[in-house]
Amino acid sequence: MKKQKSSEELQFNCFDLLSEEIVFTILDRLDDDNPLDKKSFSLVCKSFHSIESRHRKSLTPLRSEHLTKILNRYPNVTHLDLSLCPRITDSSLKATSVILNKTLRSIDLSRSMLFTHVGLSNLVSNCSNLVEIDLSNATELRDTAAAAIAEAKNLEKLRLARCKGVTDIGIGCIAVGCRKLRLINLKWCLGIGDLGVGLIAVKCKEIRSLDLSYLPITNKCLPSILNLQHLEDLVLEGCFGIDDDSLADLKQGCKSLQMLDVSSCQNVSHVGLSSLTSGNGRLRQLVLAYGSPVTLALADSLQTLSTLQSIKLDGCQVTCSGLKAIGNWCVSLTEISLSKCMGVTDEGLSSLVTKHRELKKLDITCCRKITHFSIAHITNSCTSLTSLRMESCVLVSKEAFVLIGQRCHFLEELDLTDNEVDDEGLKSISRCSKLSSLKLGICLNITDEGIAHIGKCCSKLVELDLYRSAGITDTGILAIAGGCPGLEMINIAYCDKITDSSFLSLSKCLKLNTLESRGCPLVTSFGLAAIAVGCKQLIKLDIKKCYNINDAGMIPLAHFSQNLRQINLSYTSVTNVGLLSLASISCLQNMNILHLKSWTPGGLAAALLACGGLTKVKLQASLKSVLPQPLFEHLESRGCVFQWRDKTHQAELDPKCWKLQLEDTM
Repeated sequence: MKKQKSSEELQFNCFDLLSEEIVFTILDRLDDDNPLDKKSFSLVCKSFHSIESRHRKSLTPLRSEHLTKILNRYPNVTHLDLSLCPRITDSSLKATSVILNKTLRSIDLSRSMLFTHVGLSNLVSNCSNLVEIDLSNATELRDTAAAAIAEAKNLEKLRLARCKGVTDIGIGCIAVGCRKLRLINLKWCLGIGDLGVGLIAVKCKEIRSLDLSYLPITNKCLPSILNLQHLEDLVLEGCFGIDDDSLADLKQGCKSLQMLDVSSCQNVSHVGLSSLTSGNGRLRQLVLAYGSPVTLALADSLQTLSTLQSIKLDGCQVTCSGLKAIGNWCVSLTEISLSKCMGVTDEGLSSLVTKHRELKKLDITCCRKITHFSIAHITNSCTSLTSLRMESCVLVSKEAFVLIGQRCHFLEELDLTDNEVDDEGLKSISRCSKLSSLKLGICLNITDEGIAHIGKCCSKLVELDLYRSAGITDTGILAIAGGCPGLEMINIAYCDKITDSSFLSLSKCLKLNTLESRGCPLVTSFGLAAIAVGCKQLIKLDIKKCYNINDAGMIPLAHFSQNLRQINLSYTSVTNVGLLSLASISCLQNMNILHLKSWTPGGLAAALLACGGLTKVKLQASLKSVLPQPLFEHLESRGCVFQWRDKTHQAELDPKCWKLQLEDTM
């Protein structure tokens, strides 16, 4: 007979022999990308539950109504991210400040609303150790809120992007009160001008990073900014009041500056940029996107920047002589971005890359004039590339893509969207075993044969985009799922030969969090159920125009996919029953439900009410008059935003016809 264990043996827990510090170290080893691991640990016993509660330092709640309960469980949280909770009131902030008190060091309110200066005042007065606050998108806040923030004496990082109600007066209060600031983001704070920015520069001497994008500032405040002894990153994107005369102050030097962004500054030319060459011995990154033409004069004005590593010229008109001159710089660049630049030719690009052989990142997206000639020079000269983006380089022949695999073995990111790459090209590219991101959308020449090579050799693949690559079937997806166990994102939208078999294969990819499969009419609820059961980390699901998915797919999704935040059900066969079942997913925030076949106003209203965490819903405009107005008012009071669409159902185009139509619009 089997001997019964004594009560003492049953109560003994070997973890009791370990110090809390050692157990914390074990918890540190658990994968942060999978919250279920730590949840499982906490459910083992009361002791583990208590340890996990004390160990957690970062928290991202999804529902504000449970905030107090959650914070009481995790009293040692130092970073609180409330960006997924749209409804944060003054009471919520007061409760947070009382519970976390001096423990809290960082809080993110970038997508929250309904709180005022009263809540912020409670927060900063009780949480005296706060060093970081993100209030981006708080468009309703005024100078009284800024005055409340000014009491956070230890604040080091403050983000106020799009806080359009804050003026020079409010930012002046912050400048006086928060002397320890190292980073401040004022992007799109249209009420702040030269006076407010000048006060920040004069009072906050420790500033390292300053984002003034789209502010109505002029050269009046620039001297004060450039006198900041520790300034490293300065963003002046879209500051139309900044001109060549403004940048002349750079001649006096800002020796600490490492990154300067003057993109979309239409009044800055090579004359102003020449000031950068005086006294800027540490500048590493320069962003000139959507600005002055890249001419010989501009390139010559920058040639003495001896520490420059990265230059971004996206959207600029470039000349061959300008690119050649950049190629002749003494410095060896590691990053060049020419995305959507008009005027890039084989001659200019080839000359550029031949000289900068240490390039790690190159972006030539939509450089539509380059051919096989450029790719040959890129792959021959820049063999250390880790990122190559070349979407819509439509004149590059299929033979050129073979060179990428033969010569650039260190690639981690490759974007070949809308190109002529074929299976031979993919076979060669599969030699790039470090690939983690591969985009092959609208590549009409690839088939399962090429994708199979990727699946076999690129085991580190995390992201794969096959959007509208109509030659891909279940066979190709099987190869990817079998060879890339760490896959997190896949886009197979409008690959109309895909069936449930692909979903069954992908269900083995346990880390999959994003599945975009709109326009796959052969997929049914059976395949979706397999995904729900296998991919428990699923966050985003797009099954628009998967006509054969119905309520039978929603029920397993509701049961197993408890991390799901965003779903697109438009044009599916889901009814009121399926919608209502999704209410059990507490994380669900965004829903697109256009043109559902079988629904009733009462059923839809019940589903919307039951899904308590919704923050964004996209509906057909005709429903405005069908559903009761108090329903919308109630949901909006909970923090839900409605987007109305008035689109008629359209027949799907053949992929080649669709591509031709797309090219006609460009």
